[in-house]
Amino acid sequence: MSAPLIPPRLRDDCFAMPQGVAWVPVDEALRRLRAALRPVAGVETVPSHAARGRILASDALAQRSNPPRANAAVDGYGFAHAATGAGIQRLPLVSGRAAAGQPFQGAVPPGHAVRILTGAMLPEGVDTVVLEEDCALGEGLVAFDGPIKPRANTRKAGEDVVQGALALPAGQRLRAPDLALLSALGLGEVQVQRKLRVGVLSTGDEIIASAGAPALPHQIWDANRPMLLALAEAWDCAPVDLGHVRDDRAAIAARLDAGARDCDVILTSGGASAGDEDHVSALLKARGTLSSWRIALKPGRPLALATWDGAAVFGLPGNPVAALVCALIFARPALSLMAGAGWQEPQGFTVPAAFSKRKKPGRREYLRARLVDGAAQVFASEGSGRISGLSWADGLVELPDEAIDVAPGSAVRFLPYTGFGI
Repeated sequence: MSAPLIPPRLRDDCFAMPQGVAWVPVDEALRRLRAALRPVAGVETVPSHAARGRILASDALAQRSNPPRANAAVDGYGFAHAATGAGIQRLPLVSGRAAAGQPFQGAVPPGHAVRILTGAMLPEGVDTVVLEEDCALGEGLVAFDGPIKPRANTRKAGEDVVQGALALPAGQRLRAPDLALLSALGLGEVQVQRKLRVGVLSTGDEIIASAGAPALPHQIWDANRPMLLALAEAWDCAPVDLGHVRDDRAAIAARLDAGARDCDVILTSGGASAGDEDHVSALLKARGTLSSWRIALKPGRPLALATWDGAAVFGLPGNPVAALVCALIFARPALSLMAGAGWQEPQGFTVPAAFSKRKKPGRREYLRARLVDGAAQVFASEGSGRISGLSWADGLVELPDEAIDVAPGSAVRFLPYTGFGI
């Protein structure tokens, strides 16, 4: 058996920033990140019915037309239009009927009509259907007022999609409606990108890996790892739990080695700044190719980007609020691109504010928020340690880089969690 194809991995210097760059605006950071990345997942074939959330690796072409033959759009009576005219029409009925899945056997003679049900294939000799509510029946005849428009109440063959036509393009992330289309067009299996394998690693002596396990007052339960694993799953990636490692460089390096073997991308939280115990950034600098992006946003700022044995590493802040914001704003579009679905911009819309805030220039800010009666309320505290605000919110309010005074009723941009795929 031949070894599976492995696509080329990222260049070691893909995240390098130019010399002299200090604070990077959010839009510039996103532009640089988008330019540095490319799809890295391989290709596999899966049954269409099991392909929800998967990304098409090649164009899906219709195996046959939909509908395959002309059919009736209503319940009624079918006939040849050429045999009818103006005024009351009385046509003798042939025996039998046409129903969906039960085609009429034989042809309908000119000047005759046949009972036909919605979805039934038009028999030979029928090109027009009159709605049953517009008809009267008796003595083997059907009567209706003419004239009737040619091909009334019928669907043409291929009216939806023609055989050989593009059904869905490569790069499409498949949803339930897409699976209906693929199945209707005879595509029982599709080529899709292999799921992007996303490893999640937590670090820090203060972290207790399992919630509910004994913890001393100076210790905290790991909130980031379950959150980031859930994000990877929600984004239709294959999450890989790399666990928790204490502040030990050798142990962290070993876990990164394992992650690089099994994953395309690694998300770490904690240890990505420049302090004495920030072992992740120190390791990435010594053995990987670290680029510390100091991004002008709140919360978040430091974002460590690197490669480790070919795997991309996103070093997220240890604070869960900052980790979530950085994951939504930076990791989500990056992972989408690497998975083969292209760069995904966050979906948002303008709403009136239900809060007041005076913001200084220099950084973009993201406030935990939720909509109440169509207006954006923000969490009572902007403290980055207030994890409860993440659960309280159903989205983020994005405030621009420049200074702004927000008063109740001011227009603000709201980014719902659903727009980030969560």
